[in-house]
Amino acid sequence: MAKIGLFFGTDTGNTRKIAKMIKKGFDDELMAKPLNVNRTEVDDFLSYDYLILGTPTLAEGLLPGLGADCQAESWEEFLPQIEDADFTGKTVAIYGLGDQVGYPHEFVNAIYFLHEFFQDRGAKLVGRWPVDGYEYDISLAEDDGEFLGLVLDQDNQAGQTDERLAAWLKLIAGDFGLPV
Repeated sequence: MAKIGLFFGTDTGNTRKIAKMIKKGFDDELMAKPLNVNRTEVDDFLSYDYLILGTPTLAEGLLPGLGADCQAESWEEFLPQIEDADFTGKTVAIYGLGDQVGYPHEFVNAIYFLHEFFQDRGAKLVGRWPVDGYEYDISLAEDDGEFLGLVLDQDNQAGQTDERLAAWLKLIAGDFGLPV
């Protein structure tokens, strides 16, 4: 069995596309096939000691789900199913998609919500990302000059995605036992 679980929530498919890019970068037995959380069994999710999690930020800074007018369930509905789980000893890295021009007042807030959820349950969180190169007003995902995970803006900076993703994967590789 793969030792790294790769899970995402999505509405438009962009977060899924990034998950596939991550898997392609490490296409071997170490990483499981990317899986949408709305198709995930709780026991399967909990079986991994290493998790890479992806999310867009929707509406007024929300996690994807029915409350954010998604067409299908997502993180909003999945997280309550694991709220009593203990993630002590597990390593989690988060990537998030957002639109810094269209939503500068809640840019990538969903990263913050995932980060807090897993931190509160004992997970070791890795993969902070610098805020340099982004223009936004407010983000809950910013902490001490860094984002709490990789930030990608497919609406306004899609040309930087490959470079940012490669640098981030290199950054977290040691924490996940991945080849650099």
